[in-house]
Amino acid sequence: MNPIAIRLLNQQLVAPQFSDPAEVVRYMGAMQAQEYRMMRWAVAMRTRKPSHKAFKKAFDDGRIIRLHLMRGTWQLIPADNYWPMIDLFAPKAIAVTKGWMSSNKISIPDEELMRVRDILAQTAADLGSATKEDLVHALAEKDIKMDDHRLSYHIRMAEMSGTLCSGELLPMKATYALTANKVKQKVQMDKDEALAHFTRKYFQSRQPATLEDFVWWSGLNVSDCRRGIALLGDTIHLEKWKGREFYLTGDCRTRGFRKGKFLLIPPYDEYLISYKSRDIVLPPEHRHHAHNNSGIFQPVIAYDGTICGNWSPFKNDCQVTFFEDIFDVDSVMDAWNTYNDYRKVNR
Repeated sequence: MNPIAIRLLNQQLVAPQFSDPAEVVRYMGAMQAQEYRMMRWAVAMRTRKPSHKAFKKAFDDGRIIRLHLMRGTWQLIPADNYWPMIDLFAPKAIAVTKGWMSSNKISIPDEELMRVRDILAQTAADLGSATKEDLVHALAEKDIKMDDHRLSYHIRMAEMSGTLCSGELLPMKATYALTANKVKQKVQMDKDEALAHFTRKYFQSRQPATLEDFVWWSGLNVSDCRRGIALLGDTIHLEKWKGREFYLTGDCRTRGFRKGKFLLIPPYDEYLISYKSRDIVLPPEHRHHAHNNSGIFQPVIAYDGTICGNWSPFKNDCQVTFFEDIFDVDSVMDAWNTYNDYRKVNR
């Protein structure tokens, strides 16, 4: 087994199978979207022809939704799985978020929570797409003032309750819409159906991966993750590699990998953040270049799937730093030109 090649193929980072950004998000199940500008490249680079215009259309049409959900963090999810994902992931994510609030000595009484949520919902409904500044103004009109940290928790809880989701895609700042106006269809799944569905989504798009990887990514309890795997029956199996057990699906992609490819990977990309243990693609001695212990991830360069350097997404010219001297800036110019062509629409 070549786990790096298999991950590249099944994460759609080489030989991508999709043209539509919404299809990429649906295939991946959910994608970390911490960095508002770079989440677009994370999706686009997994399409046959990266296009900011195509991503914006899918986002503005409501086929791709951005909200706080799994692990209480920003995610991109497909609109047609919105409600099953809220039902499955939000309870644990809300509990995690309340733990963060407690550690930050923030307590929000239920009466305040509901009153503020109603104002946020009404503002989003009235404006269609409301910025955080719009929400602050609406609260001030009701004589409610709070610091940005507290407001962020209110917005996050409104998202995880299914009240707010992403609005229109703006260049630099998030907007919020009323979910009832953005997500039209409520798909129903019972818990076992949802567990099986999202377990398959994870392993199909991140394989080979371990149980511990799935627990990390999903934020669910270990028992739920074990059950999700069991529900897949003989469509998933274990393989050992260097003493570790990895799950693979029966339809795992293994053909299409070609050597000699550089990838410019955005911060918080699923190529790293999907896994608890990242040493397969990230040499441990270079881990600090890719992320720190506080969960801050950097843009990285991969060569044939192995992380080998850092790059600067927002510079006008190609600026890279490699961990070792075997590469130079000329090595990545093809990858840079692809990225640069994609981002020209934003200039």
